[in-house]
Amino acid sequence: MMPLSPATVGLATGTFLASAVECVEAFTIVLAMGLTRSWRAAILGAIAALAALAALTAIAGLALVSWVSESLLQLVIGTLLLIFGLQWLRKAILRSAGLRALHHEEATFSQAQEMGRRAGHEVRLGLDWFAFVVAFKGVFLEGLEVVFIVITFGVAATRRNPDGMLVAAASAAAAGIVVLIAGIVARRPLASVPENTLKYAVGLLLSAFGSFWAVEGLGYFASGASLQWPGGDWAILGLLSAWLVLSRLAVRALRRTKKARASSGST
Repeated sequence: MMPLSPATVGLATGTFLASAVECVEAFTIVLAMGLTRSWRAAILGAIAALAALAALTAIAGLALVSWVSESLLQLVIGTLLLIFGLQWLRKAILRSAGLRALHHEEATFSQAQEMGRRAGHEVRLGLDWFAFVVAFKGVFLEGLEVVFIVITFGVAATRRNPDGMLVAAASAAAAGIVVLIAGIVARRPLASVPENTLKYAVGLLLSAFGSFWAVEGLGYFASGASLQWPGGDWAILGLLSAWLVLSRLAVRALRRTKKARASSGST
């Protein structure tokens, strides 16, 4: 069983939070199609998307573990995670600074419902085809980000411990179950979930792990073996703290810039 190290805790936490965010957005789309069009078509569309995502995760994860060297894998995965994490972090910084609108599930839900009401009715295979396709597309596209995170986190961790992929997959599945139960109980979009805060936390975790693995993977260009961080996995906490400090400094600087522009515009 995988030891409880900073890497393991970060792996489980990052995968769970990122998956929860995407599951909330996918649930909103399925809920809108179910209430507006057809529950049967919406649920079957979601199930079909989940099956496709599960197959994609298994095939891609197996291929990476079997065919790519450890240091090259860490370099590629670390770089991708860093790019992906910085995108999430950039949006979170802009939202925190008031330069980008906060994401609201109620607005997304209303837009999806309106789209469902205006669409024509077409039946294929005994299903409301519009509801099936929209639910499938929503779950599949949101799920692709989950698959990316599960594969990158899981495969990189597998190089240290064979339970890495299992921890990542289990964390993602747990997030999906929690969101589903919460949605069924609430029977409405999960607007009360602090989605923007979760995205900020996920951006920090992805950036920290991305930096960690990308630097380790630089050893591919030298000896072919992975480089080692001082302190081992504990360096992840240092990187996480560094990204947090840098992001808060960026938020403060952007707020000052926004305030200065507002002041100069009013004079």
